Amino acid sequence: MNEQDDIATRAKDEISGMAKQGMNHPSTKPVLIGAGIGAVAGAILPIVSLPLGLAVGAGFAFWQRIKR
Repeated sequence: MNEQDDIATRAKDEISGMAKQGMNHPSTKPVLIGAGIGAVAGAILPIVSLPLGLAVGAGFAFWQRIKR
């Protein structure tokens, strides 16, 4: 199994766990915090929109959770 398959598998497992366990899953809160930080940055920075900032913030926090 190559590294990309492993990352995809971890991401799928993490998203599935977050969907099933909600706020009880250890990744949910950090990803929501990342989304909030990104949204604030998107609202403040003139080039970045709020939805883009939210998505980038959540994506970055999620990436930090699944990479090894």
